[in-house]
Amino acid sequence: MRLIASDLDGTIIGRDGKISARTVRAFKDAASAGVEIVFVTGRPPRWLDPLREQIGHEGTVICSNGAVVYDLVRSEVISAKTLPHTNIFQARQIILRLHPRATFAAETTFGFQLEPGFVEQGSVELLDGIEPMLLEQSLTEGDAVVKFLARGRDLDPDAFLAEVQDAVSHLVAVTHSAPTVALLEMAQPGINKAVTLAGYASSLNIDPQDVIAFGDMPNDIEMLEWAGHGYAMASGHPEAIGAARYQAPAFADDGVAQILEARLAEL
Repeated sequence: MRLIASDLDGTIIGRDGKISARTVRAFKDAASAGVEIVFVTGRPPRWLDPLREQIGHEGTVICSNGAVVYDLVRSEVISAKTLPHTNIFQARQIILRLHPRATFAAETTFGFQLEPGFVEQGSVELLDGIEPMLLEQSLTEGDAVVKFLARGRDLDPDAFLAEVQDAVSHLVAVTHSAPTVALLEMAQPGINKAVTLAGYASSLNIDPQDVIAFGDMPNDIEMLEWAGHGYAMASGHPEAIGAARYQAPAFADDGVAQILEARLAEL
């Protein structure tokens, strides 16, 4: 175990935004033992406060499902794989033909833009006062989009993913990480957590066999398959569990901490 790569939400962070004391201790013990740690998340850089405040992580974070590599200490984007605006607008039209009630948003390297109806009425203030407008109006030539999002209404998340993926795979890479919301996350074709993690591990001269990875949702599947020791959470999505070689106990049982404690005892 030379490198630990962990997802955040549903893996080590709960819906309340908290990381358990046991999990925090396990990561700190691993760092003290000389194990490299990288967090690999669908979150954008601006949503990494739990890592700063609860774990005190001072290393690299792979964000936006692999599209962004971020230095948490310097609060700086190291690299970003951006999505051409033409791909975004073409994919948007295809999705609207399939689901006319779909709404959209875009994560850029510096912020967030969303269309009317993307968030529930009354919650826009949670997004720092962003004024909703169509992406064709809000996106400018200088906006570097790292994640394009589509939200369906009254749709099954897995069915929404399967239908849209077939229709837009030539334009964007599609996944999802919300267990109960039909929310698709789209990036530059060929970009996912595994691709960026593999590059990061290679830069440290670490082989896949020496990587232990944790995840719980479809956006973790490629990472769990790539890592020599990929653990899906027992509380995770069935497809993630089916793709992983190993299974960690459920999130509620501090599953990641349990595995790390056992692995550290073997060092």
